[in-house]
Amino acid sequence: MALFPELVRDQNETRSTGLLPFQNLTSCVESGLIRAATPIGPDQIQPSSIDLRLGAVAYRIKASFLPRPGGTVLAKLKDLLIAEIDLTQPAQLTRGNVYIVPLLEELNLPSSLWGKANPKSSTGRLDIFTRLLTDHAEEFEYVPNGYKGRLFAEIVPRTFTILVREGLRLNQLRLVKGNPPPSDTRLSALHEREVLVYSADDSPRDAVISNGLWLSLDLKGTQGSEIVGYRAKKRTEPIDLSRVNFYPPNDFWHPIRRPASGQLILDPEEFYILASKERVRIPPHYAAEMVPFDPSVGEFRIHYAGFFDPGFGYGADDVKGTHAVLEVRSHEVPFLVEDGQRVGRLVYEQMLAVPEKLYGRDIGSSYQSQGLALSKHFRR
Repeated sequence: MALFPELVRDQNETRSTGLLPFQNLTSCVESGLIRAATPIGPDQIQPSSIDLRLGAVAYRIKASFLPRPGGTVLAKLKDLLIAEIDLTQPAQLTRGNVYIVPLLEELNLPSSLWGKANPKSSTGRLDIFTRLLTDHAEEFEYVPNGYKGRLFAEIVPRTFTILVREGLRLNQLRLVKGNPPPSDTRLSALHEREVLVYSADDSPRDAVISNGLWLSLDLKGTQGSEIVGYRAKKRTEPIDLSRVNFYPPNDFWHPIRRPASGQLILDPEEFYILASKERVRIPPHYAAEMVPFDPSVGEFRIHYAGFFDPGFGYGADDVKGTHAVLEVRSHEVPFLVEDGQRVGRLVYEQMLAVPEKLYGRDIGSSYQSQGLALSKHFRR
């Protein structure tokens, strides 16, 4: 008899709680629970999330805010407005400034569904601080049960000035039914069955599980490379987010070579791209989310873009893990990190059902076989 019978059920079984998979998100669009005046394209719907699109106008404002109960985003920003920017043509969002952009998508959720948002991977790798806002919100990145109304993105380019236009996708939304609790016991049993962590040499690796799956920092170089990370340059030309595989990396990044000491000092107000030592896997009946800031491991924030889709590092059970790329920014003071130091946690969450569409090359996923990788805007 299985020790955890709930873990050996048919993976295609529909559960009563969990993240909505691709097919359910498609139904939400078809039924109008997620809607937009400009039709939602099928390529916006990912294995466990839907990409949200910028609308036709951006508002530069004096300060970030929350509308609070009874308040709307548009009413609140009137007192903070500096300039209105037309996004029907490419427009520049300058680093260090705060912008609010109404999104094309709106929600008409039933009381059984709530949502949470995150920047897309390429957004985080450019240090674009992006958060979802709803009317009446008391917190960012959260959509309450039964929310009906507009969605907004707060955008703060922190390192690079960017060029954007209507229709670009900077963030993504997951919808959730119920409140499935994370479980270390369940996660440990899942690792025994599926192998969630591999080493660089394709061998299974022990999983360190405590309130999620812990990841450590690689300062020796993934796939044998002497480059272990990148530090962003501060004065560059603007980055047009519609361009893919276009910009020379050396114009925007200082490569960090393998330190002989195995140590790296993170300077405050600098932005780094680093990688995990582990290669992680997300089986099809689960998704994961990176915990962005954990003061127990140091005064720094990792991974602005925290969603990991079902099938990441997994494929059709034929991919032996993928390195997690870490977007790192130190807080307040210089902070020393070392090779193999634990820096963050992945929290696994169950899907309502296995998605009919999984993360991977077949759907054009950009980072399935990544080592240390910059965003898709830079030449490989």
